[in-house]
Amino acid sequence: MQDLANNTEHSLAQLMKRARAAQKIAASFTQEKVDELAAAIVWEIVADEALIQELAEFSFNECRLGDVQSKIVKVREKCRGVLYDVKHERSVGVVEELPDKGLVRIAKPVGVIGSLVPSTQAEMHPLIQAIFAVKARDAVIFAPHPRGKKTTQKVVDLIRAVMKKYDAPEDLFISLPNPSVEQTNELMKQCDLVIATGGQPMVRAAYSSGTPAFGVGAGNAIIVIDETADLQDAAAKIKASKTFDLAAGCSCDNSLVIAKPVYEAFLAELEKVGAVMLDETGKEKLKQAIWPNWPADHVINRDIVASPVSNIAHLAGLDVPDETSMLLVEESETGEATPFSGEKMSLVIALYQYDNLDDAIRIINENHAYCGAGHSCGIYSQNPAAIEKVSLETFTTRVVVNLPQAATNTGSWTSGMPFTSSLGCATWGGNIASENITLKHYLNNTWVIREIPWHKPSDEALFAGFTPRP
Repeated sequence: MQDLANNTEHSLAQLMKRARAAQKIAASFTQEKVDELAAAIVWEIVADEALIQELAEFSFNECRLGDVQSKIVKVREKCRGVLYDVKHERSVGVVEELPDKGLVRIAKPVGVIGSLVPSTQAEMHPLIQAIFAVKARDAVIFAPHPRGKKTTQKVVDLIRAVMKKYDAPEDLFISLPNPSVEQTNELMKQCDLVIATGGQPMVRAAYSSGTPAFGVGAGNAIIVIDETADLQDAAAKIKASKTFDLAAGCSCDNSLVIAKPVYEAFLAELEKVGAVMLDETGKEKLKQAIWPNWPADHVINRDIVASPVSNIAHLAGLDVPDETSMLLVEESETGEATPFSGEKMSLVIALYQYDNLDDAIRIINENHAYCGAGHSCGIYSQNPAAIEKVSLETFTTRVVVNLPQAATNTGSWTSGMPFTSSLGCATWGGNIASENITLKHYLNNTWVIREIPWHKPSDEALFAGFTPRP
């Protein structure tokens, strides 16, 4: 075992040596150079429709998760969005001046980033991180999930080719060819920053590595549909969100919390878009198929993750129409009392009914205390007071209003949320960041501090409103 540990440490040290040498060169790049490289990644790879079709098919064939068309759309739109967000941002040298405060901010690289790549995003995640990293003059060593290691390597090889074409070091981007838990742990020890996007055990390991880390929380998006919602629009958007990449993303809708007066009408709208409600017998079969060891553990059967409804139905012994888009189950219990309250990573949605908005918020918070704290919730409503109440009283970093959840959380062309592939979930989700992980998280800052005119306020101004002491 000691020999294995020594070999792992040595092999990672060699990769780290290469990455640090490349990053040292990149540290001298001008703003114009990093702008060119960030755009080149998108132009040479993402803007080539045949190439992203090839990547999507390759990822699907290796990982067996989601569907090809969704992966094409993800890569095409999300990567363009990231480039759009960072295109005009300064990331080299003096990037901000605040003369009234006597402050100047200078942006500097983080160094070598250790990036954990989930199998659900093996084709997109390295591309998005490469855009951010090269703009920040960082290097990245990717630690892919073993299920997606060939896809990640293929993407990284393409990025390396772009670097070579545009006179930048190829070793700015390296992927572990045969990833393991031991290698990933060693990477997290040796790098300068960890960005952990994946399962909770690896996120916890990132925070325990001794290296600064941005981790992400588990997803479990819960959506409120109130009495004022446009039910037809809500059903269509929920279907689009839930079925995109067959629910591979952490932001897809997991539970719907529906006002009782519109419950039956909304169920009818869901049925119009292909959803099928299971009876109690079907629900029990589905539970056993998704969580085969329940209640001993809550581990999801990997064979149902981001899988077609037909496969889920087959594994559960269910007979549903071929055109079924989603499977619905009615639920009244929350939290640990039922696994349906948590993230399902499949085309399955739990439906709750609520009497008043306080009841809806209780359901959200109890479910998030079990799974998905801090990640996100949504609401379909035309009532500003209801939207504000849900936003104020839930422990979430994102409240999506009248928009498809999965498309919006990670950035979309119809919202102002920054494009990314990593979502911070605040301390509620065990994370340090309560926002989308973007360019600023790939940078260090140096603050230049100069004297400014005396600006200490008088006590009269500072304590205005208090009765003066005698």
